[in-house]
Amino acid sequence: MLALPSLKYKPAAVNIGCYNLHLNMKKLILSTLAVATLQYATFAQAKKGWHNLFDGKTTNGWHAYLKQDAGPWSVVDGALQLDPKAPNQADLVTDGEYENYELSLDWKIAEGGNSGIIFGVHEDPALGATYLSGIEMQVLDNQKAEDNKKANHLAGSLYDMKAAPADAAKPAGQWNAVKIRKDKGHLTFWLNGKEVINVQMGSPEWEELLNNSKFKTWKDFAKYPKGHIALQSHGAVVAYKNIKLKEL
Repeated sequence: MLALPSLKYKPAAVNIGCYNLHLNMKKLILSTLAVATLQYATFAQAKKGWHNLFDGKTTNGWHAYLKQDAGPWSVVDGALQLDPKAPNQADLVTDGEYENYELSLDWKIAEGGNSGIIFGVHEDPALGATYLSGIEMQVLDNQKAEDNKKANHLAGSLYDMKAAPADAAKPAGQWNAVKIRKDKGHLTFWLNGKEVINVQMGSPEWEELLNNSKFKTWKDFAKYPKGHIALQSHGAVVAYKNIKLKEL
C-alpha cells in the first residue's frame, strides 16, 4: 500500500494568529474611538465658545513677562511648570489680552509653595512686575507656605483684599480646579467647584477692600480693563494645565 505523507495539524499556531488579529483590531477600534471622542469634546468645547490657551505640548501662546521666550517655564507631563532654580525668573503671560471672560484651569503647588493667577496685566517696561497692574487669585500651600498668616493670602483669595474659605483648597501636590469670571468688572472666583469670591470692581465694597490693602497707593493696580493673564513665579515648583478661556 502506498504510504501517504503525514499531515500535521497545528491548531495552536492558527489560534494564536487569530487571537493576535483580534487583539490588534480591538486596539485599533479603541484608538479610533478615543480620537473621535477627543475630537468631539474639542468641537463641543469650541461650539460653546471655549478655546485652549495651552495646547498641552508647547509654550506657544505664552511668554515670560517683558521677554520673548518662556524663560524658566516649560511643559512637563502636559502642564506648564516653573523651574524655580532656572535663571532669569519671570511670570509667564499670555500673548493675547482679554477683557470679559471666563478662565478655567487646574493648578498644583509644591509643599510650602506660593504662586498666583494674575489678570488684567498691562505689560510695560515701566512696570517691572505683573502684580503692579494685575489682580491676583492666590495659589498657595495653605498648610506650609510662609505666606499663610493672613486669611486673604490663602489659596483662592482675591489676594490681600478678600479671603476665600480656608478649606477650599486641596493639599500641596494635588490638583485644584479654578474658574475665574470677569464680566464688566464683576469678579467671581471658584475653587474646586465652590464659589469663593464675588465682588464688583468700583463698588463701595471694592473701594473699602482696596483701601485696606497694600495696593491702595499703587497707581496702576487694577486700572486696565483689558490685559494679559499671568502665572506667577514665586520661588516654588508650580504647574498649570487644562487652561482654557471663553470670551463674554
